[in-house]
Amino acid sequence: MLPVDRREFLKKSSQVTAGAALGLSALSCQRAQAGPNEVIRVGVCGVRGRGNSHIHGFEGLPDAEVVALCDVDEGILASRADALDSATGRKVKRFRDMRAMFDDANLDAVSIATPNHWHSLAGIWAMQAGKDAYVEKPCSHNIWEGRQLVNAARKTGRMCQHGTQGRSAPAIREAIAKLHEGVIGEVYLAKAMCYKWRDTIGKVDGPQQPPEGVDYNLWIGPAAMKPLMRRRLHYDWHWQWDYGNGDIGNQGVHEMDMARWGLGVGLPTKVMAMGGHFMFDDDQQTPNVLHASFEYPEEGKMLEFEVRHWITNHEGGFGSGESNNVGVVFYGSEGYMTLKYFGYQTFLGRKREPGPSGEGRGSAWATFIAGVKSRKQEDLGVGIEEGYLSSSLCHLANMSYRIGRAIEFDPESEQPVGDRDAVALMSRDYRSPFVVPAIG
Repeated sequence: MLPVDRREFLKKSSQVTAGAALGLSALSCQRAQAGPNEVIRVGVCGVRGRGNSHIHGFEGLPDAEVVALCDVDEGILASRADALDSATGRKVKRFRDMRAMFDDANLDAVSIATPNHWHSLAGIWAMQAGKDAYVEKPCSHNIWEGRQLVNAARKTGRMCQHGTQGRSAPAIREAIAKLHEGVIGEVYLAKAMCYKWRDTIGKVDGPQQPPEGVDYNLWIGPAAMKPLMRRRLHYDWHWQWDYGNGDIGNQGVHEMDMARWGLGVGLPTKVMAMGGHFMFDDDQQTPNVLHASFEYPEEGKMLEFEVRHWITNHEGGFGSGESNNVGVVFYGSEGYMTLKYFGYQTFLGRKREPGPSGEGRGSAWATFIAGVKSRKQEDLGVGIEEGYLSSSLCHLANMSYRIGRAIEFDPESEQPVGDRDAVALMSRDYRSPFVVPAIG
């Protein structure tokens, strides 16, 4: 268990404070006692938001240290690197181009927290360079490139973990084990929810200037080169199709992964989604309300997913503060289970009497490092194949929404059946030299 002061430090993900620096310095002294072969040297790619949590997460482990940072924004790169240098007493390497970082022989592993449209290619490049990779969720921008990421992991023999943290949490593992043991009887339905208050991103009347210090060519990467058409370059890319996947692929992929895992299913035979972008007249392209259903007729199961924004209620006993409500409800023949990050409850019988429950967070960073050291897939929190399947369900829902009809899908070939419009959304055109390779 981490010392109390260290836990408090890890909560400060928005910036590395002076207090955090003291915590990091103390941790570095502890590491000095370990043999050099016991410490995994990590590079973090993309350090603004989620990537800052990556830095803190790996620095919170006794057998890992962050030795390199990469970001296309020179301002945020300098800020994060200076803070880490000051806190640890080390001199972290700084890179603007991830390819140069991946070529650094001093690195054992890389952690990727770029925008979604970079995830698969970055992971593939990293593993081809001999690095193990932690790839943030969703692991791909579309289904085809996600499969190439999985193929790259298998072909190179590198360890690759997906950034859905539930499978690293002891309470979630316990809950899923109980589901599979029959705690609520025969499970036939999972309903996953992503209710998060998302305000308008605003509307621009023409191309915007990228922030000073940002290499916009590298930021765009595999996507088509287009001018910036939103107020903020950072974060709001989630809501435009060229770069993000909406909230089902942002927050929702976490709940999708738990729902699919609990049901014990993979890719569906049919998906139908409908929704829209309500309330705001802005530059968001993705829906802020989305209802998706996935059919598994051979397994006798269904998965439902709902995205909802702005003022909403709490369901399933979830809820953080006044706004967000994210989690999964599993329905069985003998009761139901509510599952959230990071805990679960069961309610049994027609009287819905309380049954087994539990809480426990765990560490996705620790499970990744454990897998890197052991070279065993089972030691990873969630292997990339599982992450690919859960991400693909999010993509299928978006595809159905975009073409305006249900998609018949063949899980074996991983292709839509008789639907050219759906097939066209399975991949994208890539911009040289940022091309995702086909890996057999």
